[in-house]
Amino acid sequence: MTEQHPITPPPELVQQWMNEIYEKGNAVDSDHFRALAARAAQWGADQELEACCVWLESEPDPGHVDLLRSCATALRTARRPKPPSLKEQALMALEDGDTGPGASLTLTEVSIIRRALEALPDDL
Repeated sequence: MTEQHPITPPPELVQQWMNEIYEKGNAVDSDHFRALAARAAQWGADQELEACCVWLESEPDPGHVDLLRSCATALRTARRPKPPSLKEQALMALEDGDTGPGASLTLTEVSIIRRALEALPDDL
């Protein structure tokens, strides 16, 4: 068996994503494929960023250890900003959806809005 590329997601993780994205009973459409591809691309990019930061932090240059660690922290912060909250995602999904007659949302947008509503307490 050939060695897997270091930024290829392990099969178990891909299966987990598929289980999360492809809800039972829903037809598979292009939104599902895009969501799976986006997760895989993000995971690979995260692996590469982390490898670069680890390399920066482990460089054996005693005179610049603090600077290199600071650069690695700044790089992580700049390249992986805090993701939008579920509320922000739901609002963006509503803004992205059509608003004219016969308006519709994608399955992904509906899923985000559903998760946001389910996160609200029942006593509101």
